[in-house]
Amino acid sequence: MVAEALDDFELPIDVEEFLTWMVAERGRSANTLAAYRRDLIAYCRWLDATGRTLDSVRSSVLDAYVGHLRQRGLSPASVKRATVAVRSLHRFRADEGLAESDPSVGIETPRVPAGLPKALTEEQVIALLDQVEGDAPIARRDRAILEVLYGTGARISEVCSLDLGDVDLDAGLLRLFGKGSKERVVPLGRWARVALAAWIDDGGRPSLAPERFARRTDAEAVFLNARGGRLGRQGAWSVVRKYGDAAGLGDRLTPHVLRHSCATHMLDHGADIRAVQELLGHASITTTQVYTMVSNDRLFAVYDAAHPRARASRR
Repeated sequence: MVAEALDDFELPIDVEEFLTWMVAERGRSANTLAAYRRDLIAYCRWLDATGRTLDSVRSSVLDAYVGHLRQRGLSPASVKRATVAVRSLHRFRADEGLAESDPSVGIETPRVPAGLPKALTEEQVIALLDQVEGDAPIARRDRAILEVLYGTGARISEVCSLDLGDVDLDAGLLRLFGKGSKERVVPLGRWARVALAAWIDDGGRPSLAPERFARRTDAEAVFLNARGGRLGRQGAWSVVRKYGDAAGLGDRLTPHVLRHSCATHMLDHGADIRAVQELLGHASITTTQVYTMVSNDRLFAVYDAAHPRARASRR
């Protein structure tokens, strides 16, 4: 599909005022502003082409515009983004007294279907972990990072934020701080526990720790970078990518894929969904339920491949 030339379109003054307000009052980033501008140019061009103005817009017109976006073949996410931009504009005009009413009231934002997690197979996870070789400090650290990510389903930010006081190797527990600093305690599996113990022990973390830490908070960090500071998200992401490339997984592997894989494999082996919800730190069970779809897909695939009367024609 050839993109429309939008840059030469002159927006109504109300729209320009709205975009200025987005920056001055809402602090929106340059990228967000550029996306809003593109969506609103497309909207105003459509109004012009259909003989309408901003003042003549009613709820039925907005419904028609959403239908127009879908007919153009835009993705659900793009339709949702454009609808949010248009609704925000009309709400602004009503709040600022530039319009008598807000025609977008009652117009629902299109829903974006939840994407299924791209979990690795258990064999792929083993192949990934087998890529970490040797007993050098960096190898111990990297092995511990991968084992903890897969073994606990933790987010990469949660792993990077770990302090030594959050680790209880004797009890096999890990304290994580998730979104909104919400605390949860999760179990450490045997392999993650062994890997983490080897990293924290002599020959691991102490070998990277400097005589004097640059920041006080770095002194308590579980995972350190080669310079002796707290390992950041980008550094941890690079660790995952390094061994993912070595295992032939390439772009398929991200830290979040290990989180997906942890949840999916637990459900595959009969874990209760509520337990998985607690492990991952999901506020709503609905978020966790997406993993049951993955497990069901695998169940159906195994059934079709293994049951003698799943696909065979009847005689």
